[in-house]
Amino acid sequence: MEDVQRIAKDVVETVAPYLEDVRVKVNTSCSQLEGWQIIAYTFGLTLILVSIYNFLFDEEKSLKARVKKSFFKFVKNLPIVKGMIQKEVDKNAKGVQESFQNATGGMPYVVQLPKKGMSEQQIMKELDKYQAMVEIDWSKGNVSGAVYNGSNELTEIITKAYKKFAWTNPLHPDLFPDIRKMEAEVVRMCCTMFNGDDNSCGTVTSGGTESILLACLAYRNMAKERGIRYPEIIAPITVHAAFDKAADFFHMKLTHIPVDPKTCKVDVNKMRRAINKNTCMLVGSAPQFPHGSIDNLEAIGALGVRYNVPVHTDCCLGGFLVPFMEKAGFDVPIVDFRVPGVTSISADTHKYGFAPKGSSVILYRNTEYRRGQFFVQPDWPGGIYASPTLAGSRAGAIIASCWASMMHFGEDGYVETTRKIIETTRYIADKLSKIEGIYVLGKPDVSVVAIASNDFNIFRLSDAMNGLGYSLSALQFPSSIHLCVTLLHTKPGAADTFLNNVRTCAAKIMKDPNAKCGGIGAIYGMSQSIPDRSMVSQIVGLFLDACYNTKDPEDSDKKVQKTNGVH
Repeated sequence: MEDVQRIAKDVVETVAPYLEDVRVKVNTSCSQLEGWQIIAYTFGLTLILVSIYNFLFDEEKSLKARVKKSFFKFVKNLPIVKGMIQKEVDKNAKGVQESFQNATGGMPYVVQLPKKGMSEQQIMKELDKYQAMVEIDWSKGNVSGAVYNGSNELTEIITKAYKKFAWTNPLHPDLFPDIRKMEAEVVRMCCTMFNGDDNSCGTVTSGGTESILLACLAYRNMAKERGIRYPEIIAPITVHAAFDKAADFFHMKLTHIPVDPKTCKVDVNKMRRAINKNTCMLVGSAPQFPHGSIDNLEAIGALGVRYNVPVHTDCCLGGFLVPFMEKAGFDVPIVDFRVPGVTSISADTHKYGFAPKGSSVILYRNTEYRRGQFFVQPDWPGGIYASPTLAGSRAGAIIASCWASMMHFGEDGYVETTRKIIETTRYIADKLSKIEGIYVLGKPDVSVVAIASNDFNIFRLSDAMNGLGYSLSALQFPSSIHLCVTLLHTKPGAADTFLNNVRTCAAKIMKDPNAKCGGIGAIYGMSQSIPDRSMVSQIVGLFLDACYNTKDPEDSDKKVQKTNGVH
């Protein structure tokens, strides 16, 4: 102790003369300044230093990301570059609009209300015309995901349920106790599926994206209460894009963790090293959308316990498969509330739960976490306003239809559909792995099979299959495509027909593996090579804009010509 005191004394005696020199120089330099000047200069210098600090260490976006964004923004605003970009943007916009217009078969858009209302017979006749626009027959199992059941029997059940509760709204639980009860029962049945105890809870949402948004919102709010300015999500690079949307919406930071190139599962060690004082949640997928692998949730849960960080299991895709796989005779990792550390789970009822589109659940280990997603405005002149999810009014009929679907299948029904889907998935994966020129990415743990190629541009296979009436999902980083197996693919002959078509297309491509790729291959090839990702976002924005376009391309051309004439 005496040695420490002696060392401290020596340090003070050594530093003291230098500090005295600094004091004298500061006082001398300020001797000619008035008090208000000293205050103003101090205030200004503080503002400059704070601004520099915020620029260098802003916790929402990294310095590298902001510098890169500023650089590309500067380049894009150069007159010559700006003109070239605008020319390409206009060209792409016109092409997308023409593509959508061709898909309507020349059927004109309705741009205003009919003068006189239409009869039911007239409406049904018009709806038949709209339905005739669809070219790909999903009922034959030609589509990746999208439609997960589609049987006439189930369609009849859920439409009858919808009709019974068409005018209900869970925003008014006092008026509609029937819907309140059904929503609570849907949540409780899902909590039981995922081995939640009596404290587990949740809400019904409009889909997987909202379920994920709400979980992120809850953890953000909890982090804000602890004084964290920019709460940080740590998740695999393969996690659903809804987490990026949540980070963007709620001003959170999202740190992506790479996955093992062979297994496509997140690198848990790198996830551990990324944890910091701002981390508000860890995420694992069961399975992840691109390649169908299940992340090691038990290891991630252990990190959550060790560092006192909530852990979210994104089971949106596998929500009604994973809970039944063991009973269907398949090995499956533990990803639910049995894992210490897992505090929330998102699961889509409108996928393998076979409920109508627009229904999902977000589940929590206890009500303390769920309260983080609630919104309450106690001071509104219109009364005390409260909503459990992002929406205010919600369709009670969707909840009723979801309840009806779950009650119709029951546990035995879901075990059986799970058995069919998993068996078909593994059969397809095994056969695909034996086709020359392609290979299966990762390990298809549940219902997704992703394939890539070292011999040719894999998007050529996607385009070839599209020409045969298929619609597969295009992936990037690395370039690949996948099939999300649904109940439709378990129909007799559907899987073998798909495999035979892949085999034939791949063999044809292998005869000239270096040929150029058009269609979706050209689009994805170009997009992956663009270093400025905001350009990709701008191009995709054209697609989204075109979805709402109600003008014929000819009308747009006339408008442009007229405008050019004025200029």
